Amino acid sequence: MSAAGAVEARLTELGLTLPEVVPPVAAYVPAVVTGRYVYTSGQVPMVAGELPVTGKVGAEVTPEQAAEMARICALNALAAVKSVAGDLDRIARVVKVVGFVASAPGFTGQPQVINGASELLGAVLGERGQHARSAVGVAVLPLDAPVEVEIQVELADG
Repeated sequence: MSAAGAVEARLTELGLTLPEVVPPVAAYVPAVVTGRYVYTSGQVPMVAGELPVTGKVGAEVTPEQAAEMARICALNALAAVKSVAGDLDRIARVVKVVGFVASAPGFTGQPQVINGASELLGAVLGERGQHARSAVGVAVLPLDAPVEVEIQVELADG
């Protein structure tokens, strides 16, 4: 299949556009392939080089805004996967999602925030998007991002 295959067609159907890969903000690469697996670096919700929202979830950022930011993180993670795999149609399955939520004291809704990423992966990849997951509350994230998401995917042969 071409570089813009079935997965990218599904993104278009959902009204989404695969962004350019977010350039690293430190000494790392966006994604690496080892064997049949792609591991992405943590993706913050950059849009056109900027964070649309900053701050702690449960304080400056609502859980709903944070879930939308998690969706953007997942889209950025798919772009990172494509940058090393060449074609998103090579994804056999999403194996694991790890989400970090910059949380105000007392905020316990991390799973609902990271649902934004999980639901996007399911909508785009169907059964291949079902995954194991961790949703972790943290004090602060790079650039004061409210959310950061990393994914691990298994590639099909080829």
